[in-house]
Amino acid sequence: MNVERRTLFAGLLAFALPAFAGQHLTAAEVRKIDKDSARIMLKHGEIKNLDMPAMTMVFTVQDKALLDKVKKDDKVRFAAKHEGGKYVVTEIEVAN
Repeated sequence: MNVERRTLFAGLLAFALPAFAGQHLTAAEVRKIDKDSARIMLKHGEIKNLDMPAMTMVFTVQDKALLDKVKKDDKVRFAAKHEGGKYVVTEIEVAN
């Protein structure tokens, strides 16, 4: 690989890695789903990127379609952010 390509590759990696590092998935259990109001109640572990201890709470979901992926009592992994005074689930998947 020539010097220009290595430099470009290193620059892209330096830009992309922090974005991926910020996407921590947290283990949780689905307690309740309210598709009409786009909310989900999760009993979750510590959410490191939000500096939040383990607890049970209601989250808004970024996209209602996320709720179609899960059902009550599913063990899941999810990502969330704090936006506009709300905690918002941005990603969710059933845990294997």
